[in-house]
Amino acid sequence: MTRVEKTDLRREAGQRTRDGLQAAALELLAQRGQDGLTLREITERAGANVAAVSYHFGSLKALCDAAIEHALERYLDAQMKAIASLSPTATLHEVAAAFAGPMIRALAAGGQDLAMMRTVARVGIEPPQGWERLTAKFVQSRRDVLRVLTPHVPGVDEQELNFRTRCAAGMLNWLALSPIGTELAAMPAEQIERQLVPVVAGAFRGDTSADR
Repeated sequence: MTRVEKTDLRREAGQRTRDGLQAAALELLAQRGQDGLTLREITERAGANVAAVSYHFGSLKALCDAAIEHALERYLDAQMKAIASLSPTATLHEVAAAFAGPMIRALAAGGQDLAMMRTVARVGIEPPQGWERLTAKFVQSRRDVLRVLTPHVPGVDEQELNFRTRCAAGMLNWLALSPIGTELAAMPAEQIERQLVPVVAGAFRGDTSADR
């Protein structure tokens, strides 16, 4: 085996360890949050040693931040993929369904999926340092949503539409944490969609009755 091959194997092993630690942290965070979470629990779950956390992340907090950031990135990717798959003739209802889709699926799945979404929503109120890496993805996500929304709300400028989009996103995060979110989680996915999508579409459309 050549030196290059050995280096590649070590790099792959290191990445597996890093991924395993992050996955273990996500599972434990989803179960009970950061309070009382220990390095030993995470490393035992991941089948790694405690020193691996310091080597790959620096600290327990940095590992937890990286794990939550990864979950948020997956959420954004799923949302962007759903928006990108819409046809040019998509209705406002379809746009709202694509935007809310990841949260609807988490509510319907319950368990770890919903617990992780709650963790992301809770931490998102005060994002940890380092999340600036996702700024470009947030910006692109908003641009994608604005692109498909604009034809449905003629006369609404970009600043106002961006505000409505951010409000809709905030509402979805709130649902993950609120008692009404628990009520929705007891429903099948189809019923959650029937309940939630018109509300998201209404947030996008805004109340124009005063202009009539």
